[in-house]
Amino acid sequence: MNSRRTFLKYTGGATASLLAAPWIRAQSRDRIYRTALIGTGWWGMNILGEAMRSGRCRVTSLCDVDARLLKPAAQKVADLTGNAPVQFQDFRELLEKDRPEIVIVATPDHWHPLITIAAVESGAHVYVEKPIGHTIHEGRAMVEAARRTNRTVTVGTHRRVSPHNVSGMKFLQDGNAGKIGMVRAFVHYGGGPETPTPNEPVPEGLDWDMWCGPAPLRPFNTRIHTRGFRQFLDYANGTLGDWGIHWMDQIQWWAGDDVFPKRIFSTGGRPIAGQPVNDGLAQTTDAPDHQVATFEFEDFTATWEHRRFAGNDTDRGENVGCYFYGTKGIFHMGWKGGWTFYPANAKAEKIHVEPELHEPDSQNIREVWNDFLSSIETGKRPVCDIELIHRSTNLSLLGMLSFKLGRSIEWDGVHERIPNDDEANRLLHRQYRGEWKYPGT
Repeated sequence: MNSRRTFLKYTGGATASLLAAPWIRAQSRDRIYRTALIGTGWWGMNILGEAMRSGRCRVTSLCDVDARLLKPAAQKVADLTGNAPVQFQDFRELLEKDRPEIVIVATPDHWHPLITIAAVESGAHVYVEKPIGHTIHEGRAMVEAARRTNRTVTVGTHRRVSPHNVSGMKFLQDGNAGKIGMVRAFVHYGGGPETPTPNEPVPEGLDWDMWCGPAPLRPFNTRIHTRGFRQFLDYANGTLGDWGIHWMDQIQWWAGDDVFPKRIFSTGGRPIAGQPVNDGLAQTTDAPDHQVATFEFEDFTATWEHRRFAGNDTDRGENVGCYFYGTKGIFHMGWKGGWTFYPANAKAEKIHVEPELHEPDSQNIREVWNDFLSSIETGKRPVCDIELIHRSTNLSLLGMLSFKLGRSIEWDGVHERIPNDDEANRLLHRQYRGEWKYPGT
């Protein structure tokens, strides 16, 4: 296969499909949507930036429990648009008083389900960040709420619309790598031993009780807020539940959205980070500093691995992504490095496609957002529809569930149950704190 012709075939095909996509046509329509952002941190403002860039959204309100984030975010919106959004610290008050047509949910993970469900029940369409929730039953409740209210809910898994991911998936699904017998997903970053960070008084302007919400109330610690929560299992699910969603989604997309693993086993720990500390005086993270998970499917095996220690200079290629191992060669679906196919035939040339990413932070939020608007207007399911990403999220959550149990589990993906295993099934949901009611109960 000629490398140059194949490069043009797959990059050209991806470009053509993007140009023909309904989101491009949607840009000519006149409808402007009242839009609200809940969670005004770094990533939420990236999403809101693309909403404003679309020219289809008027930012009417912002919400955050931390005034230190909320006030500068509101000022930035006012500077960019000339309109000052109304500021709220409680999402319930925002939904009741502002009645937005679109809500962006960019809070920490443990808040995604309740806010998304409340938003669709108020009549809004929702763009929710990944992972969609902390437990599998929360995700199912989000899907059911979206369908019950007939609202469009899309998830920020922007690699489903990234041009090189689209062309790479076509390359795989056209059989160019042959029959795939194994997929290896991975994220490797540096790090090392942890020293406990002292707890502090809650900063002025932060409602810490509301930040914790339905999750356990820990002492305030700068290691958790603003961006460290992903490595605290009360609020997130570690690297597999964060970064892993993107790569589990690539596996689910390739395999088929109705293909489920039969058996899952995961192991890992904190031999480098050290034992977790939460002694009332100081805290460390408590997620595993490395983890390996195996997902047994009918026709292939998928593995996940991550580590948060050691350097990456000895790793070949990019330190994130998926390797698809097929009878015709090895295919690497990456991020900033695009995708590369290494033929099994030593005489054949490797094939490489560069990414097309947007700044800041090398992402493709723009494409997700435009598809979201098109889906609202046409009634078609978005590319990153809540039910599709619920299934991908489940892969990460099942890996974490096995890790927490310390043993393998079986999975009935049709009924979303773990057969004959009451102990494991109890981890499909969790207790909520205080006034907050677990969805569907």
